[in-house]
Amino acid sequence: MNPVGKRNEPAREAWIERALARVPAGSKLLDAGAGECQFMRFCAHLDYVSQDFAEYDGTGDGSGLQTKSWDRSALDIVSDITAIPRPDASFDAILCTEVFEHIPDPRAALREFSRLLRPGGWLILTVPFCSLTHFAPYHFSTGLSRHWHERYLPANGFAIDTLESNGNYFEFVAQELRRTRGIANRYANDGWTESEQAAVGSILSALDRFSAAGAASSELLCFGWHVIARRATAPRG
Repeated sequence: MNPVGKRNEPAREAWIERALARVPAGSKLLDAGAGECQFMRFCAHLDYVSQDFAEYDGTGDGSGLQTKSWDRSALDIVSDITAIPRPDASFDAILCTEVFEHIPDPRAALREFSRLLRPGGWLILTVPFCSLTHFAPYHFSTGLSRHWHERYLPANGFAIDTLESNGNYFEFVAQELRRTRGIANRYANDGWTESEQAAVGSILSALDRFSAAGAASSELLCFGWHVIARRATAPRG
């Protein structure tokens, strides 16, 4: 089966597992905005602490994409992500994945991470570049560009080690094309005809070919950005 447009979440999870494996055993890690703590399974070698604001319940306001259920029972800290009740330099590493689009002021979260990390500590971050409305009403931006990371990570005391795109323009278009049937059913009470479905298959094949040849199209559009940064200096203002 053609995998084009299906690589977003699997690629992100594989990257997170590799990034967490780089953190030295025994390090104290904060999973900020942990939600259901899905990445705890990659942290057996770490002293894992989870945090979330714990207000999302799976149904939200009913608009956009919702999960229907949401388990908050495993959280260690319940707080705003910009005011986590732990002393300065409490953690050796912070993981924050697919959270910044749900924060009214993501720069304030970066400042808090800088405060909480010891010098040399790890920040492992994934952020969408473009996303559909989800977890509403707690969805404040569709995502952030690589230029946002390049500007605001150093400004808050972080040295970027890795900044990688997840997917590219063609992968993103394929993902949304695959979603169209369900979205048309929900919002237009309609769906593909048999001939339209056959055309979709042909277009997906073309997008797979384009993706293999045009990875640099990520500068236009991609699923998101994967970042590893190190706490280097005191934040500047």
